[in-house]
Amino acid sequence: MPEQVLTRPRASATVRDISKKRCPDKCSEDEDVAVKRQAQAPPCAATAETTSPAVSPLPPPGRGGRTLRYGMRVGLRRPTTAIGVLALILFGYLIAVPIVTMLVQGFTVSPKDTVVVQQQEGSPTSYYLWRVFLSPVAADLFWRPLVHTLVVSTCSVVFSLIVGGVLAWLITRTDLWGRRWFSTALIVPYMLPTWAFALAWTTIFKNRTAGGQPGWLESIGVTPPDWLAYGGVPITIIFTLYFTPFVILLLGNALKRLDPQLEDSARMLGAGYGTVVRTVVVPLMRPALVSAATLILAKVLGEFGVTYILGLPTDFNVLATSLYRSISTREDGAAAVIAGAIILIGLLSLWVDVHFLKEARRFVTIGGKGAMDRTRALGRWRVPATALCGLAFVLSVVVPIGVLALSTVMRRPADFSADNFTLDYWLGHGLDTPAFTDGVLVSGAVWSAAWNTFWIVGLAAVAAGVLGQLVGYVVVRSPSRLLSTALRQLTFLPYLVPGIAFAVAYLSLFAVDRGPIPALYGTSTLLVLIYMVEQMPFATRAGISSMMQLGPEPEEAAQVAGAGWWRRMAHVVLPIQKRALATGVLMPFIAGVRSLSLVVILAVPGMDVLTTFAIRLVEYGYTQAANGVVLVVSAVAFGGTYAIQKSMKTDLGRGLGG
Repeated sequence: MPEQVLTRPRASATVRDISKKRCPDKCSEDEDVAVKRQAQAPPCAATAETTSPAVSPLPPPGRGGRTLRYGMRVGLRRPTTAIGVLALILFGYLIAVPIVTMLVQGFTVSPKDTVVVQQQEGSPTSYYLWRVFLSPVAADLFWRPLVHTLVVSTCSVVFSLIVGGVLAWLITRTDLWGRRWFSTALIVPYMLPTWAFALAWTTIFKNRTAGGQPGWLESIGVTPPDWLAYGGVPITIIFTLYFTPFVILLLGNALKRLDPQLEDSARMLGAGYGTVVRTVVVPLMRPALVSAATLILAKVLGEFGVTYILGLPTDFNVLATSLYRSISTREDGAAAVIAGAIILIGLLSLWVDVHFLKEARRFVTIGGKGAMDRTRALGRWRVPATALCGLAFVLSVVVPIGVLALSTVMRRPADFSADNFTLDYWLGHGLDTPAFTDGVLVSGAVWSAAWNTFWIVGLAAVAAGVLGQLVGYVVVRSPSRLLSTALRQLTFLPYLVPGIAFAVAYLSLFAVDRGPIPALYGTSTLLVLIYMVEQMPFATRAGISSMMQLGPEPEEAAQVAGAGWWRRMAHVVLPIQKRALATGVLMPFIAGVRSLSLVVILAVPGMDVLTTFAIRLVEYGYTQAANGVVLVVSAVAFGGTYAIQKSMKTDLGRGLGG
């Protein structure tokens, strides 16, 4: 009897060991039951069965069906793969397909050019490549705008880096008076629409080259030359003022993290301050400098409002305005080629940024206990440095906003007599402007554009925020690395495409019926879609970063309690992520409210938003009304940004000014 007691466990161990060799992974439920039955059998029978030649037993009847049903139950409980596939299809159609359709349009004959090309509609052709790059009109259509774009972009990048770098250094590394206040005040221009600065510029410097109301300087007898009133010089100045806050943010944060001990060590070895900056600070700041330069270049490529307002009177075209002109004259093939060139330049600039970022990751700056925030005493330069920062704030915030506000309460430019001030352009009726007879705040057209702005941009922002959270959930939780990588890269693609080029892509796809999808041009649906898709890079990055900080434990606990996926998302995940969701909704809303390049060729009369309505007023020459609408847009953008900072308890300038 004792021998039998000792023999049975020995046989059981043998069976389990052999079963593990057959199935190194987790055994299925049926195999586990079979092992237990073998362990309970007589020793000789168990040994004989396990030591017999390896013959695979037939699977139990119906096992394949049970496996399929089990997989379906698992998929329904945690359907990340299904949601990821649906999202991939959705964004593939809304992001990749429009770009591909636009590029194809540049190589196929359009209905308008069948007679010129002597080919059937839709036939392959290189005519548009020839027209854009080699034809007699190529200089006006592409090459001269390309040169203007590169000159303006290069000058804007250089001046923004110089001015922004100096201001960032003063804020982060010196005992500047009002450091904390300047760290927030100097980034206010980045919260405003770019072309608000262009309208302020024309209000002051406009001359008789353009029709309509004269500028302030001309009203007092000073006629500015064309090179100062319009063209590359004012465009470059405005881009410098607008992108300087962007440089302050990037370089300021980088300077904040730069260990001052490295500079102290160089000085102890006898290096002068100029040598320290050239050989220590600048090389360590190179990733931030390159990132700022490439991102500014990418944004200048797609900027339409500034170049349109200041370039049109003297025929100073850049690629964005040349693209707009091609669309306006229905040269769809040429527009597709120009848009493709803009996208290519943007991709090259961002590739440079990624390349330098990879190089920077190969090196790590290690600081010791002395790595702390130390400021440099300015001494007798403290007053001039503070005055310089104050001048930058006045030129970039006070002057543009003040000029726009003053122009809306004055009947005649630059006339400061008491009888010249009026509120008619805000509250009046029966104005002497035929197409705009009521003030901004009482005009039905303005309120209609405002309503379109709030509900179209608001719906797009909510959709972008929710979809961004879902994409973040799939990317972080999905077991398929291929699916998560493809979804992450696809939703980032709109960031690489300038806004006006992306609008051309949407126009090429949705201008006509395509299968079950009707033509959407001229409808609010198209505006909602493009606003939503254009903000997906920011919404998805917010969703991914927030989901990475949320562990799976709360969701798993709800799953153990019997909650389905929808209930877990509604009652567990989204409530925890409500702040990230709010940010993912509000930031796209603010960006959409001030966006012009994205919708300037898609909005039609009757479906205007505030930005496109304002640009139409500019075309009509109604200066006061246009400036008033732009002030409304600026107030919404600035107020929304401020509300986000207060509700999220964050500050764009935090950490810069100590």
